[in-house]
Amino acid sequence: MASTPTVTPPHRDPAEVAPPESYRPADPVWVYRDGWRAGIIEAASPRAVTVTYRPEKHSGTGVDTFTAPYVTSRADSDALDERAYKLMRRSPLR
Repeated sequence: MASTPTVTPPHRDPAEVAPPESYRPADPVWVYRDGWRAGIIEAASPRAVTVTYRPEKHSGTGVDTFTAPYVTSRADSDALDERAYKLMRRSPLR
């Protein structure tokens, strides 16, 4: 999506809802938590995704788990995208 979504999760067309496992760590997304918020995927499973997101319009972040209707892809840039860049570059634990 090119900008903040306007449709709430209960009113989304199920055919347009991507399955949670289609997301990858560091993917930019919108999540619905008292309105659509910019976020990035931390982890995904067949049932849900874990997302770091901006709960309000300030610099703090939250981390939560969301089911598919509450998540959609994001094309807009956000300050959280720097975190996504770090996620893609981090080394696996040994």
